[in-house]
Order: sequence, then structure tokens, then C-alpha cells
Amino acid sequence: MSATGVRMVTRSRSRGPGAGPLGGGAKAAPLRRGEAAAEGRKSHSPARHQRKTQKLNVAYEASDHQEGEDTRPLRAPSWEPQDWRQQLLNIRTMRSGKDAPVDWLGAEHCYDSSAPPKVRRYQVLLSLMLSSQTKDQVTAGAMQRLRARGLTVDSVLQMDDNTLGTLIYPVGFWRNKVKYIKQTSAILQQRYGGDIPASVPELVALPGVGPKMAHLAMAVAWGTVSGIAVDTHVHRIANRLGWTRTATKAPEKTRAALEEWLPRELWSEINGLLVGFGQQTCLPVHPRCQGCLNRTLCPAAQGL
Repeated sequence: MSATGVRMVTRSRSRGPGAGPLGGGAKAAPLRRGEAAAEGRKSHSPARHQRKTQKLNVAYEASDHQEGEDTRPLRAPSWEPQDWRQQLLNIRTMRSGKDAPVDWLGAEHCYDSSAPPKVRRYQVLLSLMLSSQTKDQVTAGAMQRLRARGLTVDSVLQMDDNTLGTLIYPVGFWRNKVKYIKQTSAILQQRYGGDIPASVPELVALPGVGPKMAHLAMAVAWGTVSGIAVDTHVHRIANRLGWTRTATKAPEKTRAALEEWLPRELWSEINGLLVGFGQQTCLPVHPRCQGCLNRTLCPAAQGL
């Protein structure tokens, strides 16, 4: 018998009245427990009118599938942007110097590396909260002033709002951030023992923490890749390069679009790579397309 397995096929010479079609290899529905018992009783009771015995021809056909193997058709490859691999290689080349502000002032550089792990994770989260709508240089300055006062959950909760505001000024929306930092710090003390949550849903539930911050906090503070962190730079560049199937209007839409096709092993790289590229070359206004290696591959650069 072939190692690929066999399938039994039965063919009846005569079929009783009322028999439905058996085309297409359809299987009979399994009987429920009560129906199976009734069928068993019928088979052992004498029939008043015995029907003519049906003669069955039995044949065996070879099958290429093992028993229990999923034989559903394979899914078609998902959409991916044209030339994205070459575009990515070009961006890596342009970013090889690692000399953009994000490379030395980003969230992974703003915490005290000598502090206990719980304190380091708290400082990472605070730096991300401060970074919203703020240049990296300004965020780093605010973090430096906070750390000089001993940046822990307890020290922040002991500060009055005016002191905290003075220390973080001039980060964007600093008054709102004073309120969010105080509220979040109180929650961390009460619910998490002064640590930060280790999941995206819990992080985004904190006041002043958005999805981009949550994914970066998971990566930097916990060493876990939970998704692609998309800020304004990543959102802008992904749309310019045609890395979304259709144009997206918000960073979260861009994140979902990127995660549909970008290989997961690249997720942790994309944020820092594109943020630095956006800070140096693919600027929000007057991008430096003439010096960009992707100028012939980028839809947004055509005609410039």
C-alpha cells in the first residue's frame, strides 16, 4: 500500500428511493448520539419486507494527503509595496552614521542606567510622555532636570505642580503633561507597586500615554516587540514611499497598514530608522529629495 495513504470509495449498483445526490465527494453528516442508538436498534430488528441486497463495488484511490492534514488552499501572498526592500536598504545606508537626534537623545538614552530596573522603566515611560509634540533635544533637557531631583514615582508625587511644570518646561503642552504625569504616577504607585505595566492595553489606559508610547515602552523598558511604533515621522514617510495600500490619515491607521505586510523581524527597527531619516532627510517641509537615494523610487519625489 502506498505511503501516501489511501481513500475508500464505494459505488452502489442500485439506490433506494429518496436517496439524494452524492456528487462532489460530500460526506454524510455524523449522527447524534440518540440517532446512532436508534440506527443500531433498527439494524438488529427483523424487517417485514426485506429489500434486495445491494452489491457494493469497493475500490481504493491513492491520496497525496495524510489523514488529518489541512487540505485547504493556500492563501494568496499579501500585498506589499513595490521596491520596498530596495527603499529600506537605501534608508539604512543613509542612516548608517547614526547621527540623528533620535540616535543619542531618544527614549532609550534618557533614563539613569545605574538606577534599579523599576525606576529605569518609570523614567523611560516619563520620557515618552514628555516627547509628544516635542523635539528630542527639549525632551532630553527636561529629563536631565528631573533626574537631577531624583526621578522616581515617589519624588514626582511629592512635587507640587508648579515645581514639576518648571522642570519640564518648555516641552509641548507642558501644563497638560504635569496633570498626566501626576495622575499616571499615582496609578503606578497604587496598582503596580511603582513599576509600569507590561502590556500595551494597560499602558494606553494610563493618562497621557498613547499607542506609540506604549509600543516604545514595551520595546525599551521591557525588551518586547509588541507592534510598530508610529509617530508623525513614520506616518509621513510611510505614506510618501507608498508603504500603505491606500493613503492613511492617522498614525494608528498607518501602524495597522504596516503591520499587515512588513515582516515582524523588522518591526523593532522601523521606528528609529524612519524617525532619524525624517529628522535629517525626509523633512516635513522641503524634504531633501535631491540628496536622497530613493529619489527615483519614491512616488512623492517624482516631478521634483
